[in-house]
Amino acid sequence: MPDDEQVHLAAEGFRLLADPTRIKILWALLQGESSVACLAEMVGAAPTAVSQHLAKLRLAGLVKGRREGTYVHYSAADGHVRALLAEALFHADHAGAGISDEHR
Repeated sequence: MPDDEQVHLAAEGFRLLADPTRIKILWALLQGESSVACLAEMVGAAPTAVSQHLAKLRLAGLVKGRREGTYVHYSAADGHVRALLAEALFHADHAGAGISDEHR
């Protein structure tokens, strides 16, 4: 069984991924590095909202930033993020047909 710290960190990661906008942001970052403005356009959210989401994802170690002048270019932190998101979406795609609308 995992220790309490591992369980806590995993739960925190899942809590952060429980937001549709954050999932869209991570998916976009899996396609390549991007700025806040570009991400905002891709996910259909205000740049300020995207910036706040990125700050939380960065603190959790799910994204990283690379400063270039006055801009920060964000990317997924590592391959674990790709695997986690891919599995979650794969599960949603296959489990979705069996979930009634009242439980979505």
